[in-house]
Amino acid sequence: MHNILLFGSFGWGEIVIIALVILLLFGGKKIPELMKGLGKGVKSFKEGVSEVEKEVEKPIDEKPEEVLPSQDKKEPEE
Repeated sequence: MHNILLFGSFGWGEIVIIALVILLLFGGKKIPELMKGLGKGVKSFKEGVSEVEKEVEKPIDEKPEEVLPSQDKKEPEE
């Protein structure tokens, strides 16, 4: 039997005990809120990774917009 990499050598019995302890600590009403927050965090992380991948995949020959140094234009004094 192959162990799940995330849980290491935990068996199903240990996972059930951990789930029960979490249920006792947070209560039944808080767990959906925690999972919703976790889901939003994972979604945000995936979007960030996707943006970085897009930046990396951009062609190198694209030149960024040239920024010219601004010249100080002094108004004539009267």
